[in-house]
Amino acid sequence: MSSLARILIIDDNPKLIKDALPMYGYEVEAATDGLLGLKILDKDPGFDLIILDVVMPNLDGWQTLQAIRQNEKTAKIPVILLTSVSDNTKQISGLKFGADDYITKPFVLPNLLARIEALLRRYNWSRDEKHAKILPFVKDEKISPLTQREKEILSLVACGSSNSQIAKKLYVREVTVKTHLNNIYRKLKVDNRVQAVLLAQQTEII
Repeated sequence: MSSLARILIIDDNPKLIKDALPMYGYEVEAATDGLLGLKILDKDPGFDLIILDVVMPNLDGWQTLQAIRQNEKTAKIPVILLTSVSDNTKQISGLKFGADDYITKPFVLPNLLARIEALLRRYNWSRDEKHAKILPFVKDEKISPLTQREKEILSLVACGSSNSQIAKKLYVREVTVKTHLNNIYRKLKVDNRVQAVLLAQQTEII
């Protein structure tokens, strides 16, 4: 399958997005802080979009965004800012710094995917006809229904929560969370938490 677009993720915890986007046909590279992200861009400025976290070690998102916009090779690459800050003033500041869009954490993947597609359309990206909208790991088989607690755990996973964070929030042991997740994988016939979240959101289980 041909890649739809090349995306650089600059985020100190990029796993969920990094694992999810290739399933939708995107070619993804990741850097865990702003300095590493700028090094990647210096060697290869040919990315179609950048997803940039604000709070990172070494060089934060604001400084990284300024550097991206000041470099003529990367100045026109669309940037989506990710942050846990929901203050409207900070969002406006992010747009003034040169961000093209702004998403507040925790977010759901369909929202991020919709923002990515909208930005790529705005920048006249042509969708590859070979791009598959159906997830490649989905089989045409009936899946077992999830319990309310399993849906609750999967919803927290979709927001980026770790097993330990889920356990603390639900007042259960971490091993209990792992047991529930294994049951979820078995019922949905998937191999990992990213596939479970994507399938659950696409089929509106959560």
